[in-house]
Amino acid sequence: MSTEESRHVYRLHSTLELPLEDLHDHIDDATFPEGIADVEITRRNNTLILKAVAEDDSVSKYTPTAQLKASVTENRVYEEDPDERRNTFRWDEEEEEIESELVEFAAFKGDRETVLQNSLLQYEMFLVLCEIAEAAEKGTLTAISERDGDLDATRIVEGEPRPADIEVVEGPRDHNSGQGGVNWRDNKFITD
Repeated sequence: MSTEESRHVYRLHSTLELPLEDLHDHIDDATFPEGIADVEITRRNNTLILKAVAEDDSVSKYTPTAQLKASVTENRVYEEDPDERRNTFRWDEEEEEIESELVEFAAFKGDRETVLQNSLLQYEMFLVLCEIAEAAEKGTLTAISERDGDLDATRIVEGEPRPADIEVVEGPRDHNSGQGGVNWRDNKFITD
């Protein structure tokens, strides 16, 4: 657990979606990062919580470990694209119903506090989320994390890791703070 202090996730944005069944299969077969013994999956109505179980026995069961939070939605999945089918002209065929089924999806959507919660084992659960992102066929994961003093940019688009850079830009200047605002006390438009 001593390595936790040198690993952080500063920014994270996710639009990942994958079938709930695929997520369960992925977690069942996953090899977790050092520090995580297992990941417990709990469902409360339409919310899915993936909670890290610490390898360290000294961590109290009442200490909140990092967790990933997803919403569960139902989407209709078609065997063939309905738009493609409508665009093809058929003279002698009757209109057939397209085969489809309702599939539950886990949607990891939002920023860091929405998707990745609690600080104990947070970086390790971020690594689990990166593996989930590589298994997902839909959505994007972008993040800035720090490991051993070095910043690292992560970008995974539709299951494929992509190159990412961190750009540092100049923010607002602190030395003139207070000078750029409106001085309401000496405002000639305000009368007593």
